[in-house]
Amino acid sequence: MKQGLIIIDVQNDYFPTGKFTLNNTELTLQNTLKLQKHFRAQQLPIFYIQHIKSDPHADFFANGSLGAEIHPSLLPLGNLHEYLVKKTFPNSFYQTELQKKLQQEQIQQMVICGMMSHMCVDSTTRHASELGYQPILIHDACTTCDLEFDGKTIPSQVVHNNFMSALTNFASVVSCEMFVQTKLAIL
Repeated sequence: MKQGLIIIDVQNDYFPTGKFTLNNTELTLQNTLKLQKHFRAQQLPIFYIQHIKSDPHADFFANGSLGAEIHPSLLPLGNLHEYLVKKTFPNSFYQTELQKKLQQEQIQQMVICGMMSHMCVDSTTRHASELGYQPILIHDACTTCDLEFDGKTIPSQVVHNNFMSALTNFASVVSCEMFVQTKLAIL
């Protein structure tokens, strides 16, 4: 079963010097780099998803800004089987070329990581499942932020854990180490 790695929104604005800092970005980046190295060694396709906001006055990910760029640790793209896919909505499939590129590469299973667990990772993982990609979600290569609800702050780790547990209904949710060591494939 041919796999493709989907790296969602690992962009400068989510890091400490950016405009919308998430929690645990360095650990998330390190695990994402391990996945990237693994896929490059296997010569398997990697898809970098980049969220761009068309409003030049956007709080973050403004088109053309340094903050909207893919984190420099992931660049440059390694070979002909690495793709940049731009999106303007949380779902990485919606109004993008992702599905077309997955089909061109004959991808049968998606391995997903990225930012934010409760938004773009969630919507992309659910859609990937609905399309039959049998996704594998790497929980420690994803992160998010604290959220507010009903006057209370929900800590980022609680938000992340809740979304990862819910996504077990749509994906195999595993650690980076487990995936890389076992070369996991769900048939």
